[in-house]
Amino acid sequence: MAQCAAVFREMAGQGAGDAFPASEPVAGRGYDLLVVISRTGTTTEVLRLLDSWHGASRSLAVTATRGSPLATSSGSAVVVDFADEVGVVQTRSATTALALLLASAGCDLEPAIASARRALDRGLPGDLHGARRHVFLATGWAVGLAEEAALKLRESAGAWAEAYPAMEYRHGPASALPEESLVWEIGILPAGVREFAASTGSTVVGSCGEPMGDLVLVQRAAVELAVAAGRDPAWPPHLGRSVILG
Repeated sequence: MAQCAAVFREMAGQGAGDAFPASEPVAGRGYDLLVVISRTGTTTEVLRLLDSWHGASRSLAVTATRGSPLATSSGSAVVVDFADEVGVVQTRSATTALALLLASAGCDLEPAIASARRALDRGLPGDLHGARRHVFLATGWAVGLAEEAALKLRESAGAWAEAYPAMEYRHGPASALPEESLVWEIGILPAGVREFAASTGSTVVGSCGEPMGDLVLVQRAAVELAVAAGRDPAWPPHLGRSVILG
């Protein structure tokens, strides 16, 4: 979500920004604002970053948990507790955080909302259960959403899922995919990419129109595949709601 927001902000002409995992901060740069995202507000590396970071004069937390350590220790906080979830896998909370950050950068969310509604009504790919691999392709700010889509399938369903910037797909990844693969559009792809993907024997799942709507379709697919595999889509193995280290 941070990657999407940072790229969108730059594309909107609002200045340079970076996105990175809290465990791998970019050192030696100064920022006007440090934005940290954590649903629970208790994740170890996020709190450590906030405590040790000296590269920005202001900090803002986006969290779904009111009164959490993150919410109380950051300079300011936006609490989206209406979007919290009981399970481990983030869907509503993650998309809410992204919508908040995009809207703050001037994005009109109405097309994304309409696309999400289409994704709720649209049927899932007919060969969803037969796919051996899933590849998510996007461009621009939506590349981060392609990564998020792949993560949802890995977490919930234990599926083999990858993500690439659309034009990079042709530079090697396509040669490793079996024909029983699904290539998902996250947003509208550049001319020729869909046709190339189809020529490799993969089935292309077309966009719902906007990247955030496409993510909703993938979230539905993740639930379908998880249930078919006998997994609880909200509570995958080896994961917890928050990563807390001793």
